[in-house]
Amino acid sequence: MNGSNDLLLTSLSYAWLSAPLWLPFLLGYISFDMFARYNRRKFFAAQKYVLLEIRVPKEVAKSPVAMELFLNTVWQTSGESTWYDRNFLGKTRPWFSLEIVSLDGFIHFFIWTRGTWQKHIESQIYAQYPGAEVSIVSDYAKMVPVYDPSYIAMFGTEYTLVKADPYPIKTYVDYGLHETATKEEQKVDPISQVLEFLGQLGKSEQFWFQIICRAHKKEDPDTSKRIWWKPQTWNANKDNWQDNANTIVKKIRSDNTSKFKDPVSGKETEGFPNLTKGQMEIISAVERSVSKVGFDIGLRSIYLAPKELFNGTNIPMLMSLLKPFNSPTLNSFKPKNNTSFDYPWQDWNKIRENRLKRDLLYAYQKRSYFFPPNKEKHCILNAEELATIFHFPGTVVLTPTLGRLLSKKAEPPSNLPI
Repeated sequence: MNGSNDLLLTSLSYAWLSAPLWLPFLLGYISFDMFARYNRRKFFAAQKYVLLEIRVPKEVAKSPVAMELFLNTVWQTSGESTWYDRNFLGKTRPWFSLEIVSLDGFIHFFIWTRGTWQKHIESQIYAQYPGAEVSIVSDYAKMVPVYDPSYIAMFGTEYTLVKADPYPIKTYVDYGLHETATKEEQKVDPISQVLEFLGQLGKSEQFWFQIICRAHKKEDPDTSKRIWWKPQTWNANKDNWQDNANTIVKKIRSDNTSKFKDPVSGKETEGFPNLTKGQMEIISAVERSVSKVGFDIGLRSIYLAPKELFNGTNIPMLMSLLKPFNSPTLNSFKPKNNTSFDYPWQDWNKIRENRLKRDLLYAYQKRSYFFPPNKEKHCILNAEELATIFHFPGTVVLTPTLGRLLSKKAEPPSNLPI
């Protein structure tokens, strides 16, 4: 024991004596990191943000392919190209919030964005949905300024993928929504289950579903995960989406490749992979998934109502909200970071639960997911997967409280007298 104490004291004394050599570098790194974070917050505060509501006609003849094309246009990595932009100007690439909301049972589609992107989003929505109506509206999330458990009841959660990101979820292609020959009444749209749940909510009940997304880049410039004494973490933020896909494919092939010894040389030789039909389909799905543009994704939902109207039976529906997009053989969603605890002794007097609810509400209102103080581990979905979760349904979805335009807009005839 004495030997261990002597070794510890010796190490501490050496560290103290050598402090003039390493301490300036440590303090310099911490100071620069704080400086970069300050500039980033300053940049965020200087931006103007808008909430756009999109209303579409009753008859939408477009499949989710139209939404995928729209999402491809907002896949932008510009704005943080240089080291100076990121650290001294605080710039980041843009992110967007795609939201499906039920207010008193009436369903709304929203897109939250920086003001500089408003015109671009409007023009691209009109390009894919000519009969749509896009308008700036007040932020519904700020109508609840703070969580107050004395008169509001609330439950919220976030979602993440069960398997690695390259495994795709069940998309509109799997449901056959891209088939133009299929009649509208024969289509099965997975978003209909989500909208039916939102449409059955009653007066004063609110349900918010939010998808925070940004273009996925080869390297994430955020340095919050880097640790100065662990050099390997300096590459921890590099993109592994395509690399993981290659690793998955190689593992499936190698696990199903027989080995045998050459009778002449005695060396072990690999044969050809002997894959089942299911394994070949998995390889095909993974390779197809990473062939499209990817988005960093954060998903969260909140259900809230006055205490006397809060319906606890809606919580299981919230937890299984994304179940229609789950694939039993590929990937699926699961809840994480719930605002509740299983046992009463885990949280005395609901102190931790109330803090979780306040934090989740604040993060939702700020549309924050990728940066402190509300930084969470995100998942990666491609444009096809994202368009499956968020798109404007056709007449196959008959939810009566889904806000649609009662009539189509049309240009006036060119030969009208002036």
